[in-house]
Amino acid sequence: MTPATTFAGRTVALFGLGGSGLATAVSLQAGGARVVAWDDSPESRARARERGIGVADLRSADWSGFSALILAPGVPLTHPAPHWTVDLAKAAGIEIVGDVELFCRERAKIAPNSPFVAITGTNGKSTTTALIAHILSDAGLDVQMGGNIGTAILSLEPPAPGRYHVIELSSFQIDLTPSLNPSVGVLLNITPDHLDRHGTMENYAAIKERLIRGSALAVVGVDDEPSRAIADRHRGPLVRIGVAQQDVDGLTVRDGIVAGRSGEAIADVSGIGSLRGAHNWQNAAVAIAVAQALAVTDGQIASALVSFPGLPHRMEEVGRRGRVLFVNDSKATNADSTEKALTAFRDIHWILGGKPKEGGIDLLAPLFDRVAHAYLIGAASDAFAATLEGRVPYTRCGTLDVATKQTAEAAARSEAPEPVVLLSPACASYDQFKSFEDRGDQFRALVRGLIG
Repeated sequence: MTPATTFAGRTVALFGLGGSGLATAVSLQAGGARVVAWDDSPESRARARERGIGVADLRSADWSGFSALILAPGVPLTHPAPHWTVDLAKAAGIEIVGDVELFCRERAKIAPNSPFVAITGTNGKSTTTALIAHILSDAGLDVQMGGNIGTAILSLEPPAPGRYHVIELSSFQIDLTPSLNPSVGVLLNITPDHLDRHGTMENYAAIKERLIRGSALAVVGVDDEPSRAIADRHRGPLVRIGVAQQDVDGLTVRDGIVAGRSGEAIADVSGIGSLRGAHNWQNAAVAIAVAQALAVTDGQIASALVSFPGLPHRMEEVGRRGRVLFVNDSKATNADSTEKALTAFRDIHWILGGKPKEGGIDLLAPLFDRVAHAYLIGAASDAFAATLEGRVPYTRCGTLDVATKQTAEAAARSEAPEPVVLLSPACASYDQFKSFEDRGDQFRALVRGLIG
């Protein structure tokens, strides 16, 4: 744990007692602050009380006694309307920050030069964060990984010389971190997302840009126009990463070969199963640029790339039965994410469906020729069937267990060299599952039951 000592001896309000919020409250209290916390969930409030955190309804609190409001990243700061605690904090004239800001202040206080890698982007954050941490760890370094990827940042060990913090950041977290200043700041890409929370695409992109603006070194993917414009504006040290864009003064990737500024080959990731697809080639090139900047040798990088296991539910290779490859891409909760998986494979027996997102799967039409057969589950079945009609043969399966059995049987009859059974739903999971993790776990278990 990292005790947050910069509010020692003062009283702070905290709203949101989920995983990161509770960790923040514990960290503040360990650092000498008095915490007055609240959450709308009685269960969350009970867990906080069990940890010795002071819980009181902030609606009736005396805000003149608070030095700051610590806001959980899931709570609206600006859009669609500021949360009521935000209005109360502004009326009291106190600052509003999040857990990452507390970490940055602690780092500035106790180990300002400790290595801190921060990663953001609309897609690919978690894989890139995990890959960077894997490369550094494989090189024998002391690595702490967390943030939006899972472990709350203040639950990690504190900053120290020679300790590398590799942190995934969402736009919500960046928005609550005014002093963000990583050693290396990574911006992977920007596509429309979370506009309900940020108002406009311009505001969303500006928040992402803040991560690299304060970094000692910026690493930016330049395949999309908003990120390219940010790279063009950046005035500090910068490494550009191009996959679709090949005329780049930085690292480029063509057919899985990562090349440096002078065109020399640095690494070949084309045959690494956990890094399939052009989007993962970009992730790998970014990780290579970060590792090089942190003085990891090319030999150490190459070895770590090969041994990277990938992340659960993100094009996760679950297993094989004969020639058939089973892939769990349950994290693909929208068409944009599923596009990456369809691009990475051919001869696909595609399981899709669930609680539909706006736009459906229309944008995937150019990739339908990669699909041998589609197997529909969940609430989106009717809408997806209408999109697939006349383009892709499909079967209505209703549930995941039926779809998995039918895809496995059909793929086994395929004459393709490597038929792929792909769970990439392009939908939220909440119609039939607790979460995308639950959906992926059930698929994995079904597959393992089939292959033994």
